[in-house]
Amino acid sequence: MARLARLSVARLPHHVIWRGLSDQTLFRDDEDRWQFLQCLTRQAEQHRVSLHAFVLLDHAVQCLCTPDMATGLGLMMQGIGRHYVRHFNGRHHRQGTLWEGRYRCTIVEPGEAELQIMCLLDSEPVHAGQVAAAEHYAWSSHAHYAGRVMQKGLTAPAIYWQLGNTPFAREAAYAERVAHGLPAEQRERLLSAALRGWVMGSPDFVEAVQAQVSRRVIKSRPGRPKVRPLQ
Repeated sequence: MARLARLSVARLPHHVIWRGLSDQTLFRDDEDRWQFLQCLTRQAEQHRVSLHAFVLLDHAVQCLCTPDMATGLGLMMQGIGRHYVRHFNGRHHRQGTLWEGRYRCTIVEPGEAELQIMCLLDSEPVHAGQVAAAEHYAWSSHAHYAGRVMQKGLTAPAIYWQLGNTPFAREAAYAERVAHGLPAEQRERLLSAALRGWVMGSPDFVEAVQAQVSRRVIKSRPGRPKVRPLQ
C-alpha cells in the first residue's frame, strides 16, 4: 500500500516525530544536542514556523510547531536534515544519513490537544528511563514552560496562557500537569496519530481539515466499502 502524503496546513499546530535510522544514536553528547537545537530554532525562524515545544531523545526528536505557510514545515525539516547531518558526520568522522527516512507528523487541534502533546514531549525522557522526572531532563522545552530557564526561539501556544493569570501561576500549573503525566492509552494514541498521519481533534475540526487536503485525515472504518446503487 502506498504511503499517505504528509499533512501540512498553514497556521495549524503539527506534532512532528523524526527517528534515527535503525534507532541509531542521533546525539553522542551535549555538544551534538546543542548544535541540533540551534539548527532547529534557526530553521524554524527562517521558514516562519512557530516552535512551541520540543524534546531531543537519544534516538528520535519530537516537536510541536505551527507553520505560517503550508510549505514551511517541510522546508524547515529539510534544512535541519542537511545542516545537522553535516555537523554530525564531520564531527564524528562518519558518512551517510542519520534518519530512518522522512519525518512523520500530523495536525493537532489548537487548544487542549496542544497541551497534551506538550506533556507527552516532556514525559518521553521519563518513559524512556533516562530520568526520574521531567524537570531533570535538560533537552526539552519543559524547563522553559515551568519557569526555570528562558529558551530562545519558543512561542507559547494560546492555551498555555490560559493556565493562570500570572507567569508563576502558569508555570506552576503546567509543571503540575506534566508531573501528573498522561495515561498510557492516551500516550499511545497521540504517538500513533503522529506516526500514521491521523488528525487529532474534534469531529468538526477533522472535517474542516479534510476540506483543505486531498488525502484522508482519519483512519478508515473497518469493513468493506458500501456499494452505491446503479442509477
